[in-house]
Amino acid sequence: MLLIVLFGALLATGLFFLAVDLLRLPYLQTSKALINTGREKKTAARTAETYLLTVAVRLAPYIHMEEYKKGRLKNTLKASGLNMEPEVYQAVAVAKAGAVILCVIPAILVFPLLSVIVVFLSVLIYFQEINRADELLAAKRGTIESELPRFVSTIEQELKNSRDILSIVDNYKKNAGEQFARELDILVADMRSSSYEAALTRFEARLNSPMLSDVVRGLISVLRGDDGTMYFQMLAHDFKQMELQRLKKEAQKIPPKIRIFSFIMLMCFLATYMVIIVIEIIKSMGTMF
Repeated sequence: MLLIVLFGALLATGLFFLAVDLLRLPYLQTSKALINTGREKKTAARTAETYLLTVAVRLAPYIHMEEYKKGRLKNTLKASGLNMEPEVYQAVAVAKAGAVILCVIPAILVFPLLSVIVVFLSVLIYFQEINRADELLAAKRGTIESELPRFVSTIEQELKNSRDILSIVDNYKKNAGEQFARELDILVADMRSSSYEAALTRFEARLNSPMLSDVVRGLISVLRGDDGTMYFQMLAHDFKQMELQRLKKEAQKIPPKIRIFSFIMLMCFLATYMVIIVIEIIKSMGTMF
């Protein structure tokens, strides 16, 4: 029996290496190095992620998309920090859902009712992966919009002394947050290599934020010769009001969380009193007998 198991393991290993050589698949370390090179985040790629991405790259040529949808998804992926093609992005979602749905086979053999849960889980993972780029972009947009009131106030003060938009943006990025500083780096490089107005327009299109559109509109008007000081002064006032409303909404979410912990503390106090009462009753019963 041991020889049969050993023979099967060696045969499977040999067939695996033959298949890898015939399909010309790269080594695991090579794939990880290529994935880590194109990542904005410093976290290293995991082994499972590397295998799934390798399968997705092989599957991508068979996925066809409309040109409009492909262009829109490409802009979303680029803005969200996912450096991959739209077909590869959809193939990753299909690969992850397919990896989960393969668990249906052992589920049918062990417990057939569990297969329904596995299918539902695979569908859930597919839609979660498809919407991941939009969620990342929304989070990034929210982080950048929270910095815009300070950015607009800085522009308002700088316009009183200088009309050089490039120097204003370049000086502000030193004190900006990580994500906003990265976008401003792209904007500064774009402004130095092309026209200022076209670079600002592309900067607006990358994030598709209404607040950022107001800022870009004001900067373009300054480039065209307008004063812009009063515009940015009014814009700073409006952004401060929007920031106060956002902080109030976040503050309103805190009391329900506090109630949960207060309820847990109340239950702990009640449990403590109940334990003391039970111990005293047991002691009194012991003295009686």
